[in-house]
Amino acid sequence: MSFPNPFDGPSPWGEQPTPTQKETPINTPTANPNPFKIGITLKAAPGYDAEWLTPTVYGATGDEAAKRVRELVQALADNGVIELVSSAAVKMRATHQPGGDSAPKTFTNGKVQPAQAPDSDPCTHGRTLREGNGKNGGSGWAALFCNAPKGSQCDPLWRQKDGSFS
Repeated sequence: MSFPNPFDGPSPWGEQPTPTQKETPINTPTANPNPFKIGITLKAAPGYDAEWLTPTVYGATGDEAAKRVRELVQALADNGVIELVSSAAVKMRATHQPGGDSAPKTFTNGKVQPAQAPDSDPCTHGRTLREGNGKNGGSGWAALFCNAPKGSQCDPLWRQKDGSFS
């Protein structure tokens, strides 16, 4: 008398067998129809407050993606999108009142720095914003310190009650 092998057939716990993986060739259209991606940034000015357009285009080949970039930029210009974004940014700046220090920011030594008016700050080394609290939990302070080496640093600019530095 022979008995059936208990390991033949499906699992009694309802586990499904693992399907075998089929490799999909890379050159088939279903694998990735647009493997090339180009992101572009159209920036109106060098400052952080400038308006940006950051569209992305895709293409099946590098040449196709590059041609689509040209088509997109031309379409943005032809349809007035660039001018519309620019005028919307101007309107936003004219009507929006930011809180705190509204001076434009700069990027120095890996950090965003509050900018000073050229005639009000003689320091040419750049400055770093540092903040802290007074002794025994006193009022907070902030100052812009010169980035020059010690011994040749300009005097710090301390934050005033109105949020400006002098």
